[in-house]
Amino acid sequence: MTISLGELAVRFGCELRGDPTTLVDSVSTLGQAHPRAVAFLADARHRSQLAATRAAAVVLERGLAPLCPVGALVTDNPRALFARIATLLHPPEQPGPGVHPTAVVAADARIDPTAHVGPLTVLGACAVVGPRVVIGPQCLLDADVRIEEDARLVGRVTLGRGVTIGARTLIHPGAVIGSDGFGFALDGGRWVKVPQVGSVRVGPDVEIGANTTIDRGAIEDTVLEEGVKLDNLIQVGHNVRIGAHTAIAGCTGISGSASIGKRCMIGGAVSIGGWLSICDDVVVTGTTVVSRSIMRPGVYSSGIPCEEAPTWRKLVAHLKRLPSLYARLTAIERALGKRGEPAKSAARGQDAKHEGSHDD
Repeated sequence: MTISLGELAVRFGCELRGDPTTLVDSVSTLGQAHPRAVAFLADARHRSQLAATRAAAVVLERGLAPLCPVGALVTDNPRALFARIATLLHPPEQPGPGVHPTAVVAADARIDPTAHVGPLTVLGACAVVGPRVVIGPQCLLDADVRIEEDARLVGRVTLGRGVTIGARTLIHPGAVIGSDGFGFALDGGRWVKVPQVGSVRVGPDVEIGANTTIDRGAIEDTVLEEGVKLDNLIQVGHNVRIGAHTAIAGCTGISGSASIGKRCMIGGAVSIGGWLSICDDVVVTGTTVVSRSIMRPGVYSSGIPCEEAPTWRKLVAHLKRLPSLYARLTAIERALGKRGEPAKSAARGQDAKHEGSHDD
């Protein structure tokens, strides 16, 4: 697609400094841009590349605009504006409507005439595919699946029985939505499977990464609300609820019946325990173990940053000595007649502070 800088400024409500008739047709980095490309600067580390860029225009914030040697699209949020421009200039390929001859479609499935169903895809009984939906190759949709308008399954996506996918949702290859949750009851040393009779409801404008798995509910549904963004290789347990516009990075595991609020940001490889709650507007940094509910917005961490191996070994050695050091300190305090009161008072103070942020 080709569009002028003036049209971009009007469409996205930003300020243009430069020739409004200049035409652009792609996006690029500052260093590799050509005279018909739009680049962006949102990180001070890349400021040195601005002076030499050959881009038609650069998306940047107001304070950097005087340093820009080419056209400038000025905004308070350069990354978001650049994303919208990139989406406009590089739209995904839209295959034509119709059902591929190798697809297997149940007689009572309903497919909108504007939808596309790719090769080797299977649609089960009573499946409903809405307007302009794109279902890529080798997808498996079980009975009673419903996909709302403009959703896209890139390929090799599995949707279990009764799963609902909201409008404009994007699901990447290998995702499995609606498989059985991990539900078992122990009886006499043997595991008895608990039937998983709920399903999964995915709201509009959600994105689900490659090879991410979302379990169906045991009785009630697992729910992803509007605008949730899931990275690759995430496990979402049964009956989990994820609030609107929460983003979760790869390799995170969420145990069954956990509830995550709106607008949260969860880092990679985070472990979230079952049956706990995380309130709205919480940030959890990577590799954190969330074992208790979080009831106040804020930033939470538990992972220990990496150190050089010799330093790490010393830290571990010191950690192993803590019980004996505590016992020696307690004995000294008792010998001095303090009966450990300073240590107990400090411990009570830490507990009170901790309980202000978490709730069992």
